[in-house]
Amino acid sequence: MESKTFLDFLPANFRHEKSFFIKNNLTDFEKLSNLSDLDINEIQRKSSLCTFNNLKKIRAIAIFKKEIGISPPQAYLLLHCGISSLKSLSLSTPYELERKIGRLERILRVKTETDTTFTLLKEWIKKARQIDKSIGNLG
Repeated sequence: MESKTFLDFLPANFRHEKSFFIKNNLTDFEKLSNLSDLDINEIQRKSSLCTFNNLKKIRAIAIFKKEIGISPPQAYLLLHCGISSLKSLSLSTPYELERKIGRLERILRVKTETDTTFTLLKEWIKKARQIDKSIGNLG
């Protein structure tokens, strides 16, 4: 069975960005997590079909994967719940995230298949807070 790359987990609406990344050998989530806003603007200049918002979402998903070990589908779920950075995750509570995920599922009338348990949400928030503290101590 063929193993999936980071980009394989992206939905179809990211097809232009995915195509650009493959053509330019930017398929590793480590590289994608290190994209700066300047890099994103340069990508947009080179490929007008790539959108700023999609590129920022891909970077956020890559950061969640790299820093906390969140799978791309779980990271995408967090984005849909309004959590777009480690800082916003660190400021959340497990109850709040559970409520947001539940609300999203009710709105979409679908049960997400990401296996996000209350314990897992607590673990993500704990890791995000540790990262936030270590960044805060550096500055």
